Order: sequence, then C-alpha cells, then structure tokens
Amino acid sequence: MHKLEPLFDYQGVLPECPTWDAQTQTLYWTDILQKEIHSYQTATGQHQKLSFSEEIGCFALREQGGFIVAMRSGIYLTDSPGSVTRKVCDNPNNPALARFNDGGTDQQGRFYAGTYWAPRDYNGALLCRVDADLKATVLQCDILGANGLAFSADNRWMYTSDTPNHVIYRTPLDEQGNPGLREVWKTFPRSNGRPDGAAMDSEGCYWSALFDGYRIARFSPSGELLEEHRLPVRCPTMVCFGGSDMKTLFVTTTRENMADEEIRERPLSGALFTLKTEVAGLIKPRFKQNSPSSL
Repeated sequence: MHKLEPLFDYQGVLPECPTWDAQTQTLYWTDILQKEIHSYQTATGQHQKLSFSEEIGCFALREQGGFIVAMRSGIYLTDSPGSVTRKVCDNPNNPALARFNDGGTDQQGRFYAGTYWAPRDYNGALLCRVDADLKATVLQCDILGANGLAFSADNRWMYTSDTPNHVIYRTPLDEQGNPGLREVWKTFPRSNGRPDGAAMDSEGCYWSALFDGYRIARFSPSGELLEEHRLPVRCPTMVCFGGSDMKTLFVTTTRENMADEEIRERPLSGALFTLKTEVAGLIKPRFKQNSPSSL
C-alpha cells in the first residue's frame, strides 16, 4: 500500500483548497489565515506565494489566466500576477461573522463558494455560485461550516459536507446545474474525525479529509468505506488529485489553534502530503467566464 509523504519542506497555518493545474503541472493552495495563495511546480520544486489583503477561503483558476477568489468581503477576479481587477459580489453573509471557506468549480466551469459561521450559535452559513455572466446566487443555507464540495463526472450530483455538524450531503442537479433537494448522504459520530474538504475520482468515489481524525477516507457512490489512509498529523483539511496521470492525491493539513506541545510532537502539522492512488481523479475545470476580454 502506498504511503502518505510530505510534498516538500513547508508548514502553513491553515492550508486549504489544493488545486491542480494540469497545463503547467503546478499545485496551488491557499493559506487562509496568512492571506496567501501558494504555488508549487512539481518538476522544478519552485515554490511561490501571492499575498492578499484578506483571508482567501477558496479560489479557482480562470480560463484566461488569474484566479477567481472568495475573500472575506466578497468574491473577486484577479489577473495572472494576482492583482485584483474586479469585484464580482459582496459576501452574502455578514463578513464580520462569516468568512468564505471551501469552494471550487463544477464540470461546467461555474464557481461555488461556501462560508463558515464563526459564532456557531446556529447554522448561519451558506453556499453560493458564480455563473459565467458573473451573476452570484445563493443555493443553500442551513449550514454551519461549508466544506467537502465535489461533483460527479456527469455533473448530476453535487456533494458537500458540513464539518462542524459531522455530515456529508448529496444534492441532485438538473440539466442546467440547478440543485434539487439536498439529502443526507453520510453522517459521522461525534469522535474520530469530521468530514472536511473532498475530491471525486473517475470511478465516482468520494475522498474526504477527516479533520480531527488523522486520516483521509474513500467512499463508494453508495457511501461504503473503501479505503482509509493514516496521516502523522491530526487535522487534514482538503484533498485534490493531480500529477501527470491524475493519480497523485494532494492533502493539505493545518496547525491552526494547536498548542505548542502538539506542534512539537507533530511538527508536520500544516504540511502538504502526497499519496499515490490506483485510480485517477477528476480535473477541476477552470472558471469559465463570458466575454472575459472586456472584464
């Protein structure tokens, strides 16, 4: 069985949203609390970072270059060097109480971004989508911490998790990608890990980072546990597939809110890990935008 290995000598505070660029064979991710987007070229080992003025919960690569980024105050477009060029929309939550968290694109290249409700007094977070015309729509509410976004290859199903509530949902999508009624797909006990960020493989299986659980897990389309892979750190945050054959799983982890003693005992907390898999993953499409040259 393959083993999880550190990608390179790096430890962040809250790395999230790993995103593979198949065109350049580059891994991107955000460190939310450091307000940065990082890149790492696997062939050369070159590591770079872009700094922003706010926390970046999630982002996606754009077809014409640059990023679409969900920052605390709203969703923005950037150019290739990372400079903000346009504000798409405000944060539909109260930005003082909810920052953006997990997100990504569906098979049609639309951008989804969910929020995390910091007071944790009720399910006040939400999930929104930005379409090609840059129109933003709130799709789902009744969430405490939006996570686990992934789509089936045929774009008929959207998977999401609510990490603090220990649940993974599945939502049917119609031919236009509009969501139907969300249903509980899998629940987890209040111990031994909570479902965080996720990715889908080419066999329709769902890979989940189990926060507080020291492991990642692969589930069948019916929710059956197929594989588990242990990590030397407590809190994986998200996974994505990449590599030349899309058979490398990249795993982000965090050291946020960890005591110094735990960091000394588990110094790789906050590192990125890789795992060779037997099955290929799905490429994340770039954000597709109408008339990009005029924006």
